[in-house]
Formats: sequence, C-alpha cells, structure tokens
Amino acid sequence: MQLESKPAPDGELGVKSKSKEDENESRSGSGSENMGNASGDEQEPPRKKRYHRHTARQIQEMESLFKECPHPDDKQRQELSRELGLEPRQVKFWFQNRRTQLKAQQERAENNVLRHEVEKLRAENITMREAIRNASCPNCGGPATLREMSFEEQHLRIENACLKDELDRVSAVAAKLFGRSVPPMVSQQAPQFSGSSLNLSIQGAAGSNPMSPPAQVAGLLSAPPSGVEELSNANNLNTNKSVVLSDVEKNSVLDLAVMAMDELVQLAQPDSPVWIPSPDASKEVLNYDEYVRQFPKFVESKQYGFKTDATRDDGLVMMNAASLVEVLMDPAKWMEMFCTNVSKALTLEVISCAPGSLSGTLQLMYAEIQALSPLMQTREVYFLRYCKQHQDSTWAVVDVSVDGLHGTPSPASLHCRRSPSGMLIQDMPDSIHDMPNGCSKVVVVEHMEYDDQPVHQLFKSLVSSGGAFGARKWLATLQRQCEALTCYLPGLASAREIGVIPNSPARQSLLKLSQRMTTNFCAGVGAPSSQWTTLSGSVHDDIRVMTRKSVDNPGEPHGIVLSAATTLWLPLAPARVFDYLRSEHLRSEWDNSGMVQEVARIAKGQATGNDVSLFRIDALNQTLNANQNQMLFLQESCTDASGSLVVYAPVELTMINMMIQGGDPAHVAVLPSGFVILPDGSEPHSTTSILQNDATGTLLTVAVQILISTLPSAKLSLDSIVAINTLISNTVQKVKGALTPSNEL
Repeated sequence: MQLESKPAPDGELGVKSKSKEDENESRSGSGSENMGNASGDEQEPPRKKRYHRHTARQIQEMESLFKECPHPDDKQRQELSRELGLEPRQVKFWFQNRRTQLKAQQERAENNVLRHEVEKLRAENITMREAIRNASCPNCGGPATLREMSFEEQHLRIENACLKDELDRVSAVAAKLFGRSVPPMVSQQAPQFSGSSLNLSIQGAAGSNPMSPPAQVAGLLSAPPSGVEELSNANNLNTNKSVVLSDVEKNSVLDLAVMAMDELVQLAQPDSPVWIPSPDASKEVLNYDEYVRQFPKFVESKQYGFKTDATRDDGLVMMNAASLVEVLMDPAKWMEMFCTNVSKALTLEVISCAPGSLSGTLQLMYAEIQALSPLMQTREVYFLRYCKQHQDSTWAVVDVSVDGLHGTPSPASLHCRRSPSGMLIQDMPDSIHDMPNGCSKVVVVEHMEYDDQPVHQLFKSLVSSGGAFGARKWLATLQRQCEALTCYLPGLASAREIGVIPNSPARQSLLKLSQRMTTNFCAGVGAPSSQWTTLSGSVHDDIRVMTRKSVDNPGEPHGIVLSAATTLWLPLAPARVFDYLRSEHLRSEWDNSGMVQEVARIAKGQATGNDVSLFRIDALNQTLNANQNQMLFLQESCTDASGSLVVYAPVELTMINMMIQGGDPAHVAVLPSGFVILPDGSEPHSTTSILQNDATGTLLTVAVQILISTLPSAKLSLDSIVAINTLISNTVQKVKGALTPSNEL
C-alpha cells in the first residue's frame, strides 16, 4: 500500500531534479487549478491536500503498465482510469511519482558505485605512496632518495649488494647438491635495508634458478624477508586487498599449484595409507608419519608452533560436477553456498585461464573462514585455487596458501596456513541417481595449520576434533545446500508443506527472502567485518555488541543497526536444543512476542527441520489498532551433521501480501536474529542421562539485531547498548531455564 494523490515535491524521494517531460506534466496538471483559483476569492485560504490510498489491485495494474510503458499517453491513462475507478489526474500523478522514485533508486545505485570507485582509487593511491616511500636502488639496495652520500657509504652499499648476489648463487648451488634450500641471512645482516629486501630476495633466490625445486619455492613463499611485515599488515587492513604478482612470482606459484594438485589427487584416493580411522571410527584423520614420508616438500614449509588439523570425508551431492566447479571458482557463489563457513571471499588476480573452459584456471584469492560465534576469531587466508579436469567426468579443485608474496602478510600474523586442500568431484551415472541437477561423488580434503593460542576455551575440543573447520563440516554444508536448491524446481514440493501452493510465485518469493535473511544473519554473527564497528561499552564481557549504518541496502531497514551476540555451553544434545528452538508451541517461553501459529511451511530438504515457516503472532495488542500493520515472523531452520541454525525476522503483513500477489521480495526489509547450535566436540563417556556433565554438550550462540534509529546520522546512546544487552541476557536466561534444571544454571 502507498499514498498517491499529488506529485511528490523535489527532494522528497532523494531526487534533486525531474525530467523535462515530468515538469511539463506537473505544470499542465496544476494549471487548471491555478486558473480556477484566480477567478474566485483571492482571500480564501488554501485548501488542505486530500490523499487517496490506492488498493492492491490498482497498484498492481498500474505497476504492470509501468513496466511496459513508463510514459503513457492520454488515451492509455483514460482507459486505465476507467478500469480502476480512478480519476485521470490520479493516474497521471501516480506514474509521475513512480518515475521519480525509479530515478531516485537509479541515482542511489550510481552514487554507490562511484563511492566504491573513489575508495578503491584512494587505497591505490596510499599503496603507491607507500611503494615510493620504500623505493630502493636496484644496484646497491639503498633508499632511492636524493641526498648527500659519502664515498665510503656508497662503496659499502655496492659491496653489500655484491655479497648478497654471491650468497644467492651459493644458495642455489647448495640447493642442487643437497636437495633443500639454504635459509636466507638478509634479515640478520642488514636490517637497515628492510625497504629493499623483498625484491632482492625474490629475484635472487627464485630468479636465479627458474627450475628451482618445489621445496625451495614453498620455503620462499612461507618466509617473507624482514621489513615486509609492516607493509603486509597495512595491506591486510585494506578491504580492496590489492595484490599484484610479478612474472617471477607467477612462475613460482604455478609450480606450487601443480604440486598441490598432485598431492590432493593422491590424498583423495580411497586406499591412500596417509589416512587412518579416528579412535572412535567416526572419521578419517591424517597419518602424519606417512604424510611426511610421501610429501616432504610441504612439510619443510610448515610454520613453527602451528598445530595440524587434517581430515577427509566423502559423500554424494545433488549437483553435477561442472555446476559445482563453477560455484567453487566464483567467489560470490562460493560465499552464498557456504555462508555458514565463509564470511568474505575475493579473487585478487587470475593468474592463468583457458578460454571457454574452467580447466587449468589458477587464481589468487583471499577468504575469511568463520565459525558462527563471536568468541571465534575468523581465519584469514591468502591462497591459490587451481581447477583441473582429469577425466571427462572427474574434476579437482585445490587450495594452497601462498603467504609471503608481495602484498600478503606472513602466516604468523594470520594465525593459520592452508596446506593442499580441496575437492575431488566425479559425476555419477544418471541411471544410478536420476536427479534433476545431476549427482556427483565428492571427496573433501581439509588440511589446515593454525595457531592454537587465539582459540577460545569453549571451542578447543570442537576445533581439535575438526568439527569447526574440518572436511565433514564442508561436505555436510554442501550436501544440505544442494538439496535445498531442489526445492526451487517445479513438481518437487514435499508432503509436509502447508499453506503454500506448489510452483506458485509466492513460494519462490518466500524461499528467496528466507535465503537472503539467513545469509545476512551469518554475515553478522562471526567476527566483525569492515561494515561493523565493535563497541567497547558492553555491560557484560561475554556479549559482543556491534553497530553499523544501513543506508544503500534495499533489503534492510535504513538507519542505525545494533547487533549483540554471545555463546554459552549447555549440557544437552544439539538435536534437543534445535527441536526446542524451532518449535512454534514453545516459542513463547523465550520470545516476548507471545504465542504464534504456523500459517505456512516450505520444506528445504528431506530431513525434518529443514524448513521455511511463516508464523502469525496471536498477540492481543495487534487487534487494538485496526490501522496498525500486523507483523509476521519468517523463520528458517536448517540442520546437518555439522550443526544447526534457527533464523527469524519480523515481516509486515502488507509485504507478505505483496509477495503472494507476485511482487519482488528483493526490497522487503528484514533484520534477522537467531541461534547457532553446534556440538561442543567432546565425546560422551557413558550412556547415562544427557544432562550429566560427561555427556555431549551444545555450544549455543544467540544473536539479535535491532533498529535503534531510522536516521543514519543519529548518535548512539548508552541506553541502546544497555537495552540490547538486557534483551539478549533475558533470552539466554529463558532458554537455559527451559532446557536445564535449576541446579545446572
């Protein structure tokens, strides 16, 4: 519903000027009124504007005509006014306002693009200034600045450069004789020349021997020279992640990618002795002694003090190999598919690609891998992603870290390093699995080295067992998401769906809105990204409070958004917590909205609990005011072997009716909140009651978002922080009180 009677004044919809045609129509529309007023009493006060509220049918009919003809002539307006029971002037004013609104949206989009371009140019300018400031002489290694230099100092610099070249030649000869590289001594001998050590070390060690052994390449990439860490950290803070590889670096990373691909293929073989069953036989873990014997080159580049997390898992996925490879090679699609695992992904540079095929594509990427909790630090990785088709029906996609390149920080500053990991994907015959999107067998290998110090105590067991970042989590997420995609196909509605007509536009709209809601929720639960600002004035230390401005996103309410999240441990099985939180009958125990009733349900998979539901609030205050827009809750619940989610957001009833009539859900504003349910990673030591402390527990993350002001320029007050802290604390206490006995609180 919207108000329509008079043309909107300039600036009311964010537009500074109108088109020439709209101005002429505005003058012609008001001319008759001016003439009528001129003939009457000039002392008569101006009459108050009358507004007319159009019906949903009138808006729908005018919208359909607007898509075909934004500028209807008089005949079309006359015909439309007769059909809708409106005056021709009302139809004319509606089309004029609609054009003004469309123009405002286009200008906001163009301004957003220009703003990003300006930020990118500013970042490149800062990088170029830093490079000029740290420029070095290619002959002597000294700073490339014009200043007075004594003859003795100049002679010492030239002699030092000659000694470096001699050391590089000796290192290359030693590498050929002994099969391993000699550690560079540049950082110990010449700390005052840190600004020039990067180019000299790369060109000297790698450039002197283009056919250097893989161990030499891996050692070079994992150990940047001294003096580069400060510049790398500065680039790490830049959201553009600007990285430009030289020709020498491209040759080095190409050899590294080929070696990583060979290792992935060997690790994915079912009879590989590198893998052994875990003590509980629930998964496969790395046989480190056998791994060192078969792959000594990557072991030499292992970061000192890092722990190893290596797992493997395999299963069937409802997607053909070619489509799955396309998802993995596109950062946007990869983030959307694994929204619970990846909070950010960028392609920094495409190093090689074959025209018309993804096979042979090598690209340098940056990603932030997350576990959905404010207590877990996001793992940042700079890595190569290499794709290759080995047979007609078999593909492999491998990832391997390249920390230490120009513009990338060291592994120590990132707290993790990605050893050869990835997926081996094989198409299955249609006669075995007749699926609409095809079916493929996927082998997932996940091998990560990480610093254990930043890991929170609550997540120690989950991380060490591989449940937080291991192969099972990646495979389970992929299987659930690919199964959920089948719900968009016609004729595949489940029998447990209620209140929604199969294959209807309303069903598709609710699914799209729910997917966007869940993706936005996952983006705000983990460690804060560049769009969030962490606040230090939280009342409770275990609750993380963040804020951001929502201005240009049409899918969110405009204004200041405040978010709070916390994680707690419950002595319960994750399945019981999931069933409790998604239940419509038990929602009133922890939610202040009162009793709710499920009016629609869409199945997003065969497993019970993977649903999109629409709840109607049966609160009495919604009937007190007939003009008040009633609110419904859109909820998505999903579960797999790695964990569960329950995400919900309030939606106005008018927006739901708009989608039922076939409207676009892209502009429906949602502000999601919800729960993340993860196993704690421990194994039960007995078969007694699950409420005992030795039983498997649950790591429950609670996250809420509220809109504290519709003005992006509003100031954040301490009362708002206290209010959201109180809200999340009360929710936690209600959930704990309902699920656990009083002596467990």
